[in-house]
Amino acid sequence: MLYQKFSLSEKYPDASLTAYVCDPLPAVPARPAVIVCPGGGYNMLAPREAEPVVRRFFGEGMNVYLLKYSVGEGARDFAPLIEASLAVKLVRQRAAEDNTNPEKIYILGFSAGGHLAASTGILWNIPEVRDAVGVTSGESPEGINRPSGMVLCYPVITAGKYAHLGSIKRVSGHEQPTDEDIRMFSLEKHVDATTPPAFIWHTFSDKTVPVRNSLLLMDAMVEAKIPFESHIFPEGPHGLSLANKETCEGRGELLNPHAAPWASLAVKWIRDF
Repeated sequence: MLYQKFSLSEKYPDASLTAYVCDPLPAVPARPAVIVCPGGGYNMLAPREAEPVVRRFFGEGMNVYLLKYSVGEGARDFAPLIEASLAVKLVRQRAAEDNTNPEKIYILGFSAGGHLAASTGILWNIPEVRDAVGVTSGESPEGINRPSGMVLCYPVITAGKYAHLGSIKRVSGHEQPTDEDIRMFSLEKHVDATTPPAFIWHTFSDKTVPVRNSLLLMDAMVEAKIPFESHIFPEGPHGLSLANKETCEGRGELLNPHAAPWASLAVKWIRDF
């Protein structure tokens, strides 16, 4: 394994991308890459949704990158979105060096990290991001920061009726989100023909981020004719992560054998899509 940590921008000194890259092997084709965005309400980064997830996808022969993005007061002004976009750009630029397939770069996120992952795929072409990754200036080619697909795990999607209000407050930087904040950060309102495909999973009984977040996104993707795979599991609290013994931390409610196969399903989707 090749392990390396990268800074993403002098403007965002607290953000970093840690690479876990498979050793090159003779005759092994370029590998898919997965960028992991832990959740935490844009207030912290949940360890349960970080390195255990990296190990799971690395163990499937993928190159995996763990994103540390800005949270708390630092989450405003599109900072996490810009950082994630710079991460996609960096992984794509390093494709030859890391034996990564530049056409198979996926971003995976949990909860608020799911909002970030979905933002990276849906808002990849907004002016703030184009400027930050060097597309506006002509330094970088069009689409260098667009992920090939999104893996969204019980994601925050909307800033409207079914929002996780804490996440929207922090990412907007406003204690009382404005109408413009609600429009901007309701990702279902921005899905269009340029949105990448998605793998989406949620639990019906999630009381922290209601399942309607994922349903709103799926409905928008149907309207835009963007393909997705979705799995709505009947039971399970918010924050299941891998839903296995490694990530349940002794909490029985986070051990969910029915939902745990989501990771294997996501691996198959990444390989086959």
